[in-house]
Amino acid sequence: MPTAWRKNAARAAAGLNPLYAAGTVFLVVYALVFADSYDQRILAIAGIYALLVIGYQLVFGHAGAISLAQAAFFGLGAYVTALLATRLGLPFLVTFPASLAAAAALAALVALPVLRLESHYFALATLAIGQAALAAAVNWESLTGGGGGLGGVPPVSLFGFAITRGVWLLALIWGLVAVGGAVAWLLIRGPRGLAIRAAREAPMAAGAVGIDAGRMRFTLFVLGAAYGGGAGALHAHLLGVVSPEVLRLPVMVSCLAMTIIGGRTRVAGAIIGALLLVHLPEWFRFAERFGPLVYGLALLATIIAAPDGLTGAAARLRQFLWPGAPPPPPEIPPRAGSLSHAPASTELKVSDLSKRFGGVAAVRDVSFTLRGGEILGLIGPNGSGKTTILNLITGIERPDGGRIVLNGEDIAGWNPHRIARRGIGRAFQTPMLVESMTALDNVALANQTALNARAYYPGRRLADARAEAASFLDRLEIGSSAMHRRVAELPHGARRRVEIARALAAHPRILVLDEPAAGLDENEREALRSTLRDLAAQGMALIVIEHDFHFLSGLASRLICLDAGQVIAQGTADAVRRNRLVVAAFFGPTPGEDGAP
Repeated sequence: MPTAWRKNAARAAAGLNPLYAAGTVFLVVYALVFADSYDQRILAIAGIYALLVIGYQLVFGHAGAISLAQAAFFGLGAYVTALLATRLGLPFLVTFPASLAAAAALAALVALPVLRLESHYFALATLAIGQAALAAAVNWESLTGGGGGLGGVPPVSLFGFAITRGVWLLALIWGLVAVGGAVAWLLIRGPRGLAIRAAREAPMAAGAVGIDAGRMRFTLFVLGAAYGGGAGALHAHLLGVVSPEVLRLPVMVSCLAMTIIGGRTRVAGAIIGALLLVHLPEWFRFAERFGPLVYGLALLATIIAAPDGLTGAAARLRQFLWPGAPPPPPEIPPRAGSLSHAPASTELKVSDLSKRFGGVAAVRDVSFTLRGGEILGLIGPNGSGKTTILNLITGIERPDGGRIVLNGEDIAGWNPHRIARRGIGRAFQTPMLVESMTALDNVALANQTALNARAYYPGRRLADARAEAASFLDRLEIGSSAMHRRVAELPHGARRRVEIARALAAHPRILVLDEPAAGLDENEREALRSTLRDLAAQGMALIVIEHDFHFLSGLASRLICLDAGQVIAQGTADAVRRNRLVVAAFFGPTPGEDGAP
């Protein structure tokens, strides 16, 4: 076995929750020794639902989108397998991949318009997809058999061997669950897993470090649908008949409940949720009349007692019973001579930039040029358009007019992740970080994403990114213990410095900072000012918004003052300070000027 494989296996074994290991052993012994044919059939159904839920976790848990179309993909997979097996006589090795492909193709077709929607609009749109699929199954009788469905679906046959029931069928279904779970686990671990979490929890921050959140959601939606199609194919072979029931809302409700009860981000949660809710009606068969009530109470109790699912509760129990050693302090490499890969030839030209929000002109005909090594300060009263200009430059807002040219390339209207990959870094007015991640991983993710995107370090390991991230955090005076703390646990000043470190870790050509000194004490401000001067000296261009004129006057090469979206003054700090329009904008007109009494 190759060394890398042995290391990965060792890490997986070390990270395995003993509770899950014990549960797996119990399940295997039960299936082989104690379960009769009926119990084995129930276990097979639970395995099919586990595969369905693993796919749904990708959409609901990891992409953070409340999709109600998973039952539609489940039903489509079942119908494709039934049609190909009964009418064309195709074997399982053809019908199963066809079901995966059909569900993925439908998801890709509807994803482009649907994934643009947010929150409840997305949920309603995906519900409509499910209802349309149900209507087609009921009314297209010549193809689907209508309300009666399609019967005579043969059992799974592999290499001439029919797998009808019992241990062999369980081995097939749960073997596919294991493969599907392994694929999902590999997808959500490492740098990709961090990027998925960032896109879910802080999409604006993800875009600012070069993560294409839209493409990520598309991929997870399509892959999750393929899991649903595969589960539907197995369901058709197990029952031998496919009817419109596989497309109805109760299937979707069951899938959602299993995800919530088991845990929406852990593969083990899909398995636990499926096993529990498939067996729950069997355990309470004596109270069949009250089945829906028991089902609802179980869901409600789990949401209240374990909001992150049973696997989340198991993780907390494991930490209590077998507390792990604290992570070692990061190995901080010696400080390199340069903080950035920014060439001194960097040039940003903003020409006649304009933006309106309804009837309000937020930015009107703003023009300036910024070159490598310069620090441009933006000042002005609240509502003068400063942050809007930064949003236009970094792609968060699209301009109504004007050009934004970076090194000869017009980037106006580009998506934020494309602009970030071109080398424009951003820190926001209110720090936007992934609060459930550590400070170290927030910065490492930016470093890994940006440098891989620009092919500085192709195939770079996350460990290397973490080592370099530690050096940036150290520069911003974030200590070793704070690096391993979740961002949500850090004070405001530390969070702001983490965000600046994250922006620097992407090695931008241009660094855009919105009130970076807010919330910092005098010593922290001076340290920040020194760092920004070093960046400019090494060829980086900076745009800094700050209300503290004293902070900017000793830092910026020149200032631009805005009022009502227009440039009213620009030049050196002394020249701007003495400009009467600037004084009037900040303090109001003096008596006898501009019509003042």
